[in-house]
Amino acid sequence: MTPEEKTLVQTTWKQVAPIAPAAADLFYQRLFEQAPEIRSLFGGTDMTAQKGRLIEAVSRTVAGLQDEDSLRTELAALGRRHAGYGVQDSHYESVGAALLWTLETGLGEGWSEEARIAWTHAYGFIARQMCEGAKRAVD
Repeated sequence: MTPEEKTLVQTTWKQVAPIAPAAADLFYQRLFEQAPEIRSLFGGTDMTAQKGRLIEAVSRTVAGLQDEDSLRTELAALGRRHAGYGVQDSHYESVGAALLWTLETGLGEGWSEEARIAWTHAYGFIARQMCEGAKRAVD
């Protein structure tokens, strides 16, 4: 990611803060509509708490984009935990699509083609690191 893309991701994420609960609702609604098989991973989950964890995890990750080496370690650990929950590599594509849709929907006019590209690059980095962590959990 370029420094400009990192800044754009961080700037747009700050715009999500005032609508964070609604954004989390939109995200899970979209995710379960687009990939209903993922819903089973959340069978006994308190979804109110889960939505808070989602926003916190994205916030930490976005803040950490300036230090990719430290972020790699954190994301690898997150990927290992998610593997333990039954998350598969194929789920990351659905999650990414739901995230981008949520950002576009939630930010409205604050969303741009540049933001879409920056978030696509950011999510690609995140997903790769988490998948690598998950892979190490089973090796």
